[in-house]
This record gives sequence, structure tokens and C-alpha cells, in this order.
Amino acid sequence: MKRLWVRLSLMISGVLFFMFFMQFVAINLDQGSDKPDLDGGPQAPPAEIQRRLIEFMAFSIVVGIGGGFMIGRVISAPITDFVEAAHRIGKGELNIHVPARGSQEMIDLAATFNKMSSDLQHAETLRNNLMADVAHELRTPLTVLEGNLRAALDKVVPLDEAEIANLYGQTRHLTRLVNDLRELALAEARQLHLEKQSTDLNSLLADVVQALEPLALEKGVHLISNSKQLPEIQVDGTRIRQVIFNLLSNALRHTPQDGEIQVSGTYTAGEIILSVKDSGDGLTPEQLSAVFDRFYRADRSRSRETGGTGLGLAIVKAIVEAHNGHVKALSDGAGKGSQFLIYLPI
Repeated sequence: MKRLWVRLSLMISGVLFFMFFMQFVAINLDQGSDKPDLDGGPQAPPAEIQRRLIEFMAFSIVVGIGGGFMIGRVISAPITDFVEAAHRIGKGELNIHVPARGSQEMIDLAATFNKMSSDLQHAETLRNNLMADVAHELRTPLTVLEGNLRAALDKVVPLDEAEIANLYGQTRHLTRLVNDLRELALAEARQLHLEKQSTDLNSLLADVVQALEPLALEKGVHLISNSKQLPEIQVDGTRIRQVIFNLLSNALRHTPQDGEIQVSGTYTAGEIILSVKDSGDGLTPEQLSAVFDRFYRADRSRSRETGGTGLGLAIVKAIVEAHNGHVKALSDGAGKGSQFLIYLPI
């Protein structure tokens, strides 16, 4: 009784049988009355009426079963596709797509189901890539630590101040990597805690520029702040400071000596736009499409110590999106500098 075609068959048969039963009752009532036939002729004998009603009843059963089976198959075929696809996805086959057929509702459901399947496959690919990247990123500092400590234990190298400083640097890199991964995971899960309050972005930009000014002078890079008077905005000042700091650190990392980095801010009726523009390495179209990915480094030759963890721009994107904003990267090509724009709604 749980099959759709069985229920439809019973429904159709029941409706037809009810109709013919009402005919039977009406005919019997006419037979019991003294009213002549409307055509003036003799009425059909009761045996003939009963025979016809039995034929009608058999016909209704056949039509009900056949019609119910056909209609049920037409309706349930797309549903069967969804059931089979769901079972296969549950077993780990995420590249499953069901054909779009049936009614418009079924076609819309198939499109939604196929999008869900594609999203699951994409998420699984990202998860596998993330696990591989994390294992790769952790392996290098851990290998250095293990090798240096083994060498010190075997008296191959002296455990002097320089060696301790090297080991300390590796542990700092591991700590920074773990903290960055935690922040990124919280942001992407929309669980990053934000303490929004009225924030003066002019002072915030000035503070970050002042903090990085010594590093810019050491590298021989001109750091210029050119912001208009920005209105106060409800944001998490600490997180936005982290965003600007990451962008400026990235720009300093990729800008050569005598280069220039401009920090600016403008606003419109609906949003504030913060900009970090440099005259550094620039980005190719392929790099622009991947620059906010985890562990992505435009310059693969840079070491992890000089190139960072590869999570800075991914964290920038996650924090900005947590503020209901968005971030954009622009560049005219390799060697022509790059610009990062942050859009924050007012």
C-alpha cells in the first residue's frame, strides 16, 4: 500500500466504482417506480442491468489499475531518480546528477538537487585540498624542528643562542599558522565573533600606517596615506585593523625598493571603500582568480618565512564578508602593481 501507483489505482477505481454504483442505485429506483421509460419503450430487464453494471465495475477496476500504474510510473519515476541519487551520494559518490524530467516542479527540484550535488563535490574537493595544504605547511617547520633537535641531541651542532633562535622562529611560524587556520575556519563557518562598535576609520588607517612605517623605511618603500574624511561606521575595529595590516604587509612583501604603496579611503551614500595600492610585482589574470585562496602564493619561490603562511588574503576576504562587505583585487599584469579594494556597507 506504500507504492504510489497502488494508491492511485485504488483512488481511480474507487471513483469509477462509486460513479457506476450511483448509476445502479438510480436505475433500481427507476425500476421500482411506475414511471414509463422516457423513450416510451419497455425498460431493460433487471438481469441486463445487472450484467452491464458488472461489466462497468470490471471496466472501472481495469481502468483504475492500468491508469493508476501509468500515472504512478510517470509521477514516481523522477522521485525514484532522486532516491537512487541520494543513496549514491550517501555512499560518497558526489558527482551524481539526476535528469530533469516530469512536471515543472520536478524539473526545478532536479536543478536544485544537481546544484546541491555540485556544491557538495566542490566542498569535498576544497576539504581534501585544505587537508593536503595543511599537512604540507605543517610538515616543513616540524621537519626543521625535528632535524635540528636531533642534531643537537647527537652533538652534531651546538645548541647555542643562534640555534635556539632558529627553533623559536619555527615554533612562532607554527603558532601563527594554527591561529590563522582557526580564524579562517571560524569566519567561513560564520562563527567569528565580531564586536561591532562605532569606529573612526581615519584613526584606524593612520595607526596601521604608523605601525608599518619603520618596516617600509627599512625596505626603502614609500608608504603614503591619502584618505578623505571618512564617517564613523559600525564594525569590529580590531578585525578591520587586521585586514588593513594584512593587506599592507602583503604589499610590502611584494613591493621592491623605491616602490610606493598608497592607502586611501573614500565613501559613497551606501558604502566605504578602502584601498591599498602598490607598485610591486603585480598579478596575472590567473593569479587574480586565486589570490584569495588558502595557502596561495603568487611568488612560489618565496619561503614560508618571507612569504607568510599563505592565509593572509584568505583571512582578509573572510573578515570583510563577515561584515557583509566584499573585497576585490585589481592588477594590469605582472610587474605593474596591484590594488586591493575593500567595500564596507554603511
